[in-house]
Amino acid sequence: MTDLGDLLRSWRNRVSPQSVGLPEHAPRRTPGLRREELALLAGVSVDYLTRLEQGRATAPSAQVLGALARSLRLSDDERDHMFRVAGQGPPSSGRIRAHLPPGVQRLLDRLDEMPVAVYDAKWELLAWNSLFAALHGDPTERPAGERNLAWSHFVGPGTRMKHTPEQEGWFAASLVADLRAATGRYPADEALADLVVRLRDRSTAFAQLWASGVVGGHQSARKTVEHPQVGAVTLDCDVLTVSGSDLRIVTNSAAPGSPDADALALLAVLGTQQLADQT
Repeated sequence: MTDLGDLLRSWRNRVSPQSVGLPEHAPRRTPGLRREELALLAGVSVDYLTRLEQGRATAPSAQVLGALARSLRLSDDERDHMFRVAGQGPPSSGRIRAHLPPGVQRLLDRLDEMPVAVYDAKWELLAWNSLFAALHGDPTERPAGERNLAWSHFVGPGTRMKHTPEQEGWFAASLVADLRAATGRYPADEALADLVVRLRDRSTAFAQLWASGVVGGHQSARKTVEHPQVGAVTLDCDVLTVSGSDLRIVTNSAAPGSPDADALALLAVLGTQQLADQT
């Protein structure tokens, strides 16, 4: 596995912290991301990443490889090559693609005036901008297994979104319907099947909705986020699907000049200050 380790080190060295939404801590002895930064983004332990780079870990899972590919901003060819070097077949039909095309990544990088995140077809959080982290909480502070929207909603630790009873019922049903539709599109995706099994085991509400057989898509809506510093912020939440990849770009926006828009602008400043305090 030393070839994989060489590749990971090479790709890690070419990614700047700013390009993946992390503050840059100076000075740096080497260019690019530190091991602990890549481990944080990919949701793996620093020890495991170290063993991968040193050739002491074998048979990394497809889920780990996919997370590393996203965090390292690999092209499709680079991602497929990494899978082959690691002894895995590249992602194929019947499985969810979690790779961000360059155009989607550029879009995410440029939309800095509104909170934006990208999810895959099973609602696994793949990428986000700094304002999304400031509004909803820094995803890197959660284990990788808790960055799934369905898992957070039905099992925990929950999100900052607040719903009325009516909104709660609609949101939960919409999310379950979307996951069921995904199982039809990706029958060979083991991670999706495992997620559904675990949700049915851990959440009575999810199990009841799943048993109803509802199928559909998760749609746009207005949502209120309860932020610990700026209070309640009500935003339009729009879900855009990327053709050919089934990625979901989720944007949160407010009408210009509204109190909610002012709250977002303040939050952008507060988020920047918080990052600066950590350096």
